[in-house]
Amino acid sequence: MLYVAIRSIYVNMADITPDTELERPETAAGARTSGDGEQAARPPDPQSLRIIELLFFAYRDFTADADEILAELGFGRAHHRALNFICRHPGIRVADLLEILQITKQSLPRGLKDLADRGFLTQVRGETDRRERLLYPRDEGRALIGRLAGRQSERIKAALQAAGVEAPDTVAEFLFTMIRAEEREDIARLIATGDGLNPNGGE
Repeated sequence: MLYVAIRSIYVNMADITPDTELERPETAAGARTSGDGEQAARPPDPQSLRIIELLFFAYRDFTADADEILAELGFGRAHHRALNFICRHPGIRVADLLEILQITKQSLPRGLKDLADRGFLTQVRGETDRRERLLYPRDEGRALIGRLAGRQSERIKAALQAAGVEAPDTVAEFLFTMIRAEEREDIARLIATGDGLNPNGGE
């Protein structure tokens, strides 16, 4: 549950690219009130601001563990995210993967092609709807995700132990409730039906 709940952070803390346009100070100042004179939102309290910044740094180092391995293969975080859910849900439709990752149709094909060409996954047509493409991991894909999840799992377990957290489910619940309320039921079901990254389940 903990790993997939972080999917919400993955989506909302997208990589900043060189052509990303940052908000100008004058624009930010002008956004404090709306056109009809609504009062500006209250500034965050110190505790919330601390958690916000800690999430940034925790995310930075959590993803860095996987980035090192991905860089060896010439892959990036987009490949990681896609392959993770393909391994957890063999036979997932491309349309469902797009919904999980919340990316456009144009963003996914290149990453899937990279993974397929390198032997990490395979695509087949649906039996009932030939227009559907179903995605299955190969043994190499499962091995890679197992390696990535293992590295990140070590960081999570070490952090829980160092922080003296006796109930990891509390941390998982905190992350889970950060997800939009209307999506929680579907994501809980998605987490519960994952296959556990069984290395023997590959094609």
